[in-house]
Amino acid sequence: MKRPHFLLFGDSITEQSFGPAGWGAALANTYSRKADVLVRGYGGYNTRWALFLLNSLFPPNCLTPPAAATIFFGANDAAILGRTSERQHVPINEYKNCSSAMLVVLITPPPVDEHGRKEYARSLYGEKAMELPERTNEITGNYAKQCIDLAKELDLPYVDLWSLMQETEGWQKKFLTDGLHLTEEGNAVVHNEVVRAFSEGGLSTEHMQCDFPHHIHIDWHMPERAFQKK
Repeated sequence: MKRPHFLLFGDSITEQSFGPAGWGAALANTYSRKADVLVRGYGGYNTRWALFLLNSLFPPNCLTPPAAATIFFGANDAAILGRTSERQHVPINEYKNCSSAMLVVLITPPPVDEHGRKEYARSLYGEKAMELPERTNEITGNYAKQCIDLAKELDLPYVDLWSLMQETEGWQKKFLTDGLHLTEEGNAVVHNEVVRAFSEGGLSTEHMQCDFPHHIHIDWHMPERAFQKK
């Protein structure tokens, strides 16, 4: 059988998902031999720029579309005007409209640790770092809410990462490396939630077939039998 594939589409949090202990790599391991996991992460991108990629990543007449996809944007859209990352800012209404062109599992941006962002900026720029963080948790939460509202309107599954992570005491350091990107534990949260969403959508690894037989099902005297179509 032809192995299905999953496509992970997002910003740097998706781009880094195949790094050490990344949630994308963990997903590939979870679905080993049953589905290929393709990463299409674009660091720094917002939903406005992501729209230019849709026809390339999701061709309208594609004969082999992904069995599932994650859409994980919003962390850059929520950058605040007048601060260091304002070029990435997308107004919240436009963010919701842009996201509606994308399908399958929507993932909200993670929460923002403002103190962590300021510490990170100081580590890069020293005294030249801006006093105010370029993102705030409150504003990012507004974008997360729009993502959830859209998912409900379209009857799509979603992962409310913004709320979920904040349920854990000390989430700022436990889940985030620089106030925005994910630690090993943060990646594990995303992996678990995506697996849950895929499983609830009928893509549970326990019920998916391997593309080729497991070696225990191959008769070493007549191996060809295991590869004959049934």
